Parts: sequence; structure tokens; C-alpha cells
Amino acid sequence: MNQWRSPTAEEIYKNEPHLNCRSAGTGAKARRRVSLKDLQWADLVVVMEWKHRERLMADFREAMRHKKVEVLEVEDRYRFMAPELVEELRAVLDPILR
Repeated sequence: MNQWRSPTAEEIYKNEPHLNCRSAGTGAKARRRVSLKDLQWADLVVVMEWKHRERLMADFREAMRHKKVEVLEVEDRYRFMAPELVEELRAVLDPILR
């Protein structure tokens, strides 16, 4: 629902000079829902769970056809900027983004 994990990842990496990032959700109730424009903008798509990748593939098949997608497998059990979430996101994202 784009409430905790994705916005936390955006917050962690938003000031990295070599990155441009934005957060969006795949669900109908997401605070900010992913759009075709977002996918066209992105060089890399990072999702928290496999079901998010599947939703993007179903809703934006053509835009996703040649996109690199990383599935982090970060469970939805944290609050925004929870120290455990920050640690887990850094552990999985740092090797991908550096």
C-alpha cells in the first residue's frame, strides 16, 4: 500500500548523488500508485514482494518488457523508518545500487 517499506527506501536513498528514486505502490489503496510514466522514467524497478512484480507485469506488460526488476522479499511488518526496516533495506539494496 506504499505506506512503510517503499517510502522508507526512498527516504534512505533520496540524497544519494548517483541515484534518483521515487516510491509508488501497486495496490488500489496506495498513497501514490505506480504509473506508466514512473516505469518509463525508471532504469531499475525495485519491488518488495513477488506479488508486486506480478501486478506490474499484469498492469504494464509492455512497459515492463525490458525493465530490470529486483524483488527484495522484504516483509510488510515494519513502520516507516523503523530501525529494523532501515537495516534490512540497506542490506538488500546497497549491493544492488552501488
